[in-house]
Amino acid sequence: MRLSTHDLQKRLNADKQRGLPMVLTVLIAWLAGAVFIFALAPYNIWPLALLSPAILYALLMPKMSGKRAFLIGQAYGTGLWCVGAFWLYTSIHVYGDTPAWLALIMIALMGLGMGLFHGFLGLVFNKMVGKQPLSFAALWVLQEWMKTWLFTGFPWLFVGYAFTEQYWLSSLAPVAGVFAVSFVAVLLAASLVELLRRRAGYMVASITLLALSTLLWLLNPQWTKPKGTPDLSVSLIQGNIPQDLKWLTEYQIETLKIYATLTRSEWGRDIILWPESSIPMFQTDAIGFINEMVKMAKATNTTWVTGIPYKDEAAFDEAQDKYPPFYNSVIALGAEAEGLYKKQRLVPFGEYVPFEGLLDILPNLAGSQEVMSYSRGSEAQSPLQVRGHNLGAAICYEVAYPDTTRKNAIGTDFLLTISNDAWFGTSAGPLQHLQMVQMRALENGRWFMRATNTGVTAIIDHKGRIVERAPQFERTVLRGDVQARTGSTPFMRVGHYPVLFVVALLLLLSYLGKRATTRARLGK
Repeated sequence: MRLSTHDLQKRLNADKQRGLPMVLTVLIAWLAGAVFIFALAPYNIWPLALLSPAILYALLMPKMSGKRAFLIGQAYGTGLWCVGAFWLYTSIHVYGDTPAWLALIMIALMGLGMGLFHGFLGLVFNKMVGKQPLSFAALWVLQEWMKTWLFTGFPWLFVGYAFTEQYWLSSLAPVAGVFAVSFVAVLLAASLVELLRRRAGYMVASITLLALSTLLWLLNPQWTKPKGTPDLSVSLIQGNIPQDLKWLTEYQIETLKIYATLTRSEWGRDIILWPESSIPMFQTDAIGFINEMVKMAKATNTTWVTGIPYKDEAAFDEAQDKYPPFYNSVIALGAEAEGLYKKQRLVPFGEYVPFEGLLDILPNLAGSQEVMSYSRGSEAQSPLQVRGHNLGAAICYEVAYPDTTRKNAIGTDFLLTISNDAWFGTSAGPLQHLQMVQMRALENGRWFMRATNTGVTAIIDHKGRIVERAPQFERTVLRGDVQARTGSTPFMRVGHYPVLFVVALLLLLSYLGKRATTRARLGK
């Protein structure tokens, strides 16, 4: 059967709209997500943070079904998380004693679950809004923001982190936070795709925002200022305790000896900081050791700050509770020190068992919520009082939550974060974690002390720059000075609300525009 010229052109147009074969498209999407990891620490190839979302944008542009768009987004997100968060394999397999095959399945399931965020991004972008860079960037930021709270949140692998040390773009962070950096980067990535399609008009918005961020970089506004007090001498103690020994009862005394020995030469410094759970027992079980350390700290006019599991026996009601509540905490002791901070953002299955009560249907897990879980600290906690300064705290991965850290930073002079990244071995996880601390310092205009068990222990200034850094996997002390600062960045005052408002407005306008266009087309 011969085809007319009209029929042939119609078929060619249909083939063009269908784009690449589905299997190839999904593979490219998966690879585009997977390659994003190289944009972050320790690789820091930041142009990949533009290339990766640009490929997803290009794959979603042809006309397609909602199912196809969802699968493309899902493939991208799965590649992003399976490769980008593969450091979880170390904690699951090496330290969790999970068989390798099962650990790989768990990583794959995690990737599929987290990939849903990009899956729905693809679906909404295809069906509900106009296909153009502004709506794509808005949807991208929306799904990043949702990762900070949905199902307790897993706020990792944000595009903005790739530009932490690229100040021509990250200078937006003190103004509007990491999501503003992500928005401009993704907008630029999508606009470059449109430029290749000879639709240069879409570059106007991204160039304008880039000009604004570059101007901020060149002008270098000082959102915060030095408090005017002498810098504080600090010693950060890195014990390098093997994770498989850390919580063994028979190794607890050895752990205390290691930290006490490393600290012996540091008495007399303004602040000595120990990492997360460096005292691997409740304060009630270590009271003798703690008293000796406090005695030494006061004798040498030193503030001692340490991570410790804290059992709140005063809150224990024997008539209602089986056990006293206990917290992952950091406490300030010694000279000119007061305060206790209790971790707010707990790690699911690591520090608490989610789905409280639902697991009681399984005999082996009945009651596990009460026995195995840390309690969650209040959101309304006062800063630690250290040598006449207010010190804000963040424990382990809660520093990945921009808004939690922002609230903890309000009214403080400098910040600390303590962690135990030994769970992740030699993977990229600890270095990604450090990069987030740099972004939090930049957002809030505050210096950070970061003490960890195996690294990366570091001192970071108010511009997010690493001032001092200890080598990983060494038993060592990092010495340096920390500056107290006052004032607030715009982000500290208003948080993500301006960015979220812009995102919501863009999506609403794009939705209304698409709807009006569809009605006009049907009316014809």
